[in-house]
Amino acid sequence: MTATLTDIKGRKLSRLDRTRNFGICAHIDAGKTTVTERVLYYTGKTYKMGEVHEGTATMDYLQEEQERGITIQSAATTCPWQSDGVEYIMNLIDTPGHVDFTIEVERSMRVLDGAVVVFDGKEGVEAQSETVWRQADRYRVPRVCFINKMDKLGADFDFAFNSIRERLGANTVAVQMPIGAGNDLEGIIDLVKMRAFYFSAQEFGAQVEERDIPAHLAARADELRQTLVERAAELDDALTEKFIMEEPISPDEIKAALRKGTLTMKVVPVFCGSALKYIGVQRLLDGVVDYLPNPTQVPPIQGTDPRDRSKVLTRHSSTEEPFAALVFKVVSDAHGDLTYVRIYSGVLKKGSRVLNPANNRKENISRIFEMHAKERIAREECYAGEIVAMVGLKHSVTGDTLCNGDHPIVLERMDFPEPVISMSIEPVSQADKDKLGNALGIIKREDPSFRSHFDDETGQTIIEGMGELHLEIITHKLIRDMKIGVNVGRPRVAYRETVQQKAEARGTHKKQTGGRGQFGDAVITLEPFTAAQAEEAGLHFKDHFAFENKIVGGAIPREFIPSVEAGCRAAARSGVLAGYPLINVKVTLIDGSFHEVDSSQIAFEQAGVLAFREASRKAKLQLLEPVMKVIVTTPEDFLGNVTGDLNRRRGMIVDTQQRGNTRVVVAEAPLAEMFGYSTTLRGMSQGRAAYSMEPLDYRPVPENVARAILEQLGM
Repeated sequence: MTATLTDIKGRKLSRLDRTRNFGICAHIDAGKTTVTERVLYYTGKTYKMGEVHEGTATMDYLQEEQERGITIQSAATTCPWQSDGVEYIMNLIDTPGHVDFTIEVERSMRVLDGAVVVFDGKEGVEAQSETVWRQADRYRVPRVCFINKMDKLGADFDFAFNSIRERLGANTVAVQMPIGAGNDLEGIIDLVKMRAFYFSAQEFGAQVEERDIPAHLAARADELRQTLVERAAELDDALTEKFIMEEPISPDEIKAALRKGTLTMKVVPVFCGSALKYIGVQRLLDGVVDYLPNPTQVPPIQGTDPRDRSKVLTRHSSTEEPFAALVFKVVSDAHGDLTYVRIYSGVLKKGSRVLNPANNRKENISRIFEMHAKERIAREECYAGEIVAMVGLKHSVTGDTLCNGDHPIVLERMDFPEPVISMSIEPVSQADKDKLGNALGIIKREDPSFRSHFDDETGQTIIEGMGELHLEIITHKLIRDMKIGVNVGRPRVAYRETVQQKAEARGTHKKQTGGRGQFGDAVITLEPFTAAQAEEAGLHFKDHFAFENKIVGGAIPREFIPSVEAGCRAAARSGVLAGYPLINVKVTLIDGSFHEVDSSQIAFEQAGVLAFREASRKAKLQLLEPVMKVIVTTPEDFLGNVTGDLNRRRGMIVDTQQRGNTRVVVAEAPLAEMFGYSTTLRGMSQGRAAYSMEPLDYRPVPENVARAILEQLGM
């Protein structure tokens, strides 16, 4: 390991102190990948700057990404950065912005210590920005903001800054302000140092010139600086005293207070610039070093003992503790799976054997790589706090833990969203049929938000995903990358079922066939239920389904109760009304009976299935459909067209906002009505309107629509 270094202030820094694991995330088109390209250039990782609009971005290395100009897979890289005379190790993940690939952001957030959230200087907070922010909140990820595209016509720093405060509820504080905006953007003012910085475009911004603050911006800079000092003083008792006594507060004291506030998520520092025009990215990297945590400053990771799940275990980010790591991504490769892992504790050497406690299998780590997008640098060993890729793992998937076999631990798994859309695919030839099953298995291993199953009735393979683009990318991957001939059906909505009232039913499974028979008898109640109710009652709400055992007096022996639950869950998965999974319900087991000889786990599982189906029919079944949050940005002239069209699609307009000469329409609309919307929107707005869409929740299907769906299914 690299020895401890000392910075210019005389502080001793270990390897972990000098490590930053952070991600760059944002709404689609806010400029994440361009920011990342600049980071790679300035840190010396690349010698030629890639551009998204030219399809040459280093981190967007898939053919689909280069053709579409969007990020689909999160890509990881490790790069060095000099700050205060010390070389820092930056483990960086560039994540997608499109909502169909939100799973990539989700799993990246799980292993990051900090995040840079990028915003468009003209648009401010957009739909996917809110999703990303919520994901960061869920995993308690400290973050800094970068208001990008300040060179764009109509860019407004104050508007974007205030939108982060108002729409995300973030306690933002500006640490920079722009010098000019739009075509007049020249540089940035550092409000901590109270100096102006100008970036030379001829040198791709690598040449930075420090000057005095321009006279015409001095008053505004003083005003923002005063707010910054006030906010820093609120975060530190010693500074509060200095502030009250009107004593000077140094830049180092401001930084220390802001760092403390950022790590405890009490404050979010805001930077600005233009990645495309090479302005402000180096100062942003200094901000990552100054304000985002190193691996030792995040809370120790918690897990459970696989031998006793009630026992909580803790691993600190230290090389002295037993090895523990989390698999957060699997990429299929010609030379075997490449498994990305975040190491939380310990040291791992190439050639070691580790335990996967989820399946109790031993895994061989044949090679370890430090990743730079698709390039690899071989490593002999890796340490706590690092993000690396490994080759040799055969039985580990996203969310699995890898640990020292003598000190097993299971880290918390990730939750993956349910698919909202499906389509049928059929292999063209027998050879394609043979290859298809294997190919779908590979995609499923890589992408946990993708599902597939074989429909016995139609003889078709059904693939399910998060949106039209998601399934389109997957079919392209099958046809173009895996060379499998498939015919693709039309996209279909992933409906769900639920119940509207409480009902009770008995399920009795009785079979007598000569020898030992089968007997299982269970009485259940079934009722509508929500996640909030489950939390209040302290019940597990897996797959939107809660189960409670209220058997008293041994009417059913304890060992058969999990079998009744398994039967009810299986019946819920296969649906009752139209074959769609049944969700948002609670099953309570209240009574039953058993036979000393003939009762078995299988018999009680069947009793559970029968009781659940019967109770569902009595409890007034209802069809649910996925409803999407749709945000359309349109010029004023086309507002009537847009709202009229959304109304025709059973959409409900929730809000309209004025932004300059454009209108932002926020609506909620059923996914079933939104197929092909991008083409329609382009046509009705002469190509000038844009939209984004993300899953909101499941809601009842209107009766006339439900009848039509059931007729179509032959119900």
